[in-house]
Amino acid sequence: MMDGGLSHDRARGPHGTEACLPLPQEAELTCGTRIEPGRAYGFFTDTTLCIGCKACEVACKEWNNLPADGMTLSGRSYDNTGALGAHTWRHVTFVEKLAPQGERPGAMPPFQSNWLMLSDVCKHCDPAPCMEACPTGALFRTEFDTVVVQQDICNGCGYCVPACPFGVVELAKEDGKAHKCTLCYDRLKGGMEPACAKSCPTDSIQFGEVEELIGRAEARVAQLQELGQDRAYLYGAPGTPGATHGLKRLNAFFLLTERPEVHGLPAAPVRPARRARPSIVSGLATVAGLAVAALFLGVGRR
Repeated sequence: MMDGGLSHDRARGPHGTEACLPLPQEAELTCGTRIEPGRAYGFFTDTTLCIGCKACEVACKEWNNLPADGMTLSGRSYDNTGALGAHTWRHVTFVEKLAPQGERPGAMPPFQSNWLMLSDVCKHCDPAPCMEACPTGALFRTEFDTVVVQQDICNGCGYCVPACPFGVVELAKEDGKAHKCTLCYDRLKGGMEPACAKSCPTDSIQFGEVEELIGRAEARVAQLQELGQDRAYLYGAPGTPGATHGLKRLNAFFLLTERPEVHGLPAAPVRPARRARPSIVSGLATVAGLAVAALFLGVGRR
């Protein structure tokens, strides 16, 4: 509640009244997006707006009841979380830009920072390599075009872990099953904006329909380039780095100003299924060759 007993404008009902119950389409008020089955939703993360506050990490853990981790400093960075994992579905990376020869920078342009920050998350790929590798159907694509793990069906085989080109999926030690971001599937079903995006104070994480987000992101790149940031580009949108080798797009894509590898992202991620056919053909050719060799050896002995 705000001073004087008034709610924030985003919490008010359609006629200015205070909302006492969850609104059926709260996301329309919080981010201007109406959530309906059959449409594709995702995240656009603008790294130029990220301040590294980690509000998204906290909101994700609180909503999904995930245990705390990284309670000690690593000694390598201000980032004590380290990486995405079974209990960390949002991870804000801290990368310090160094001078060309590796020494600490002594000067920088006015109003600029030597820190690069990015709130990383599951990309909800289209198509999703983890889902293609799952033998039990535990991974499925929802009515919102997001990818979710069903723990009651997961058998803990771990095939999804190496299949993910971004290193997102991890098996939890507690139950031996795969865990990752659900893009707040339960909140989407209730018409609510995902917790991480709703908590972001700078709108670095933006939630909405993927096609609309792509248009918004392209406009943001053009704006930054007009302001002199000519290194700004999209990662994971169709036809951009991140959407390569069988990945049409990432439903959670990014605006970057440095090479993807600087943020721990692959420059050209590969969908493992693209390698399946050549591998099968090669394997069959090897088996056929061995069979022919064995036949000739058998004939020679006779």
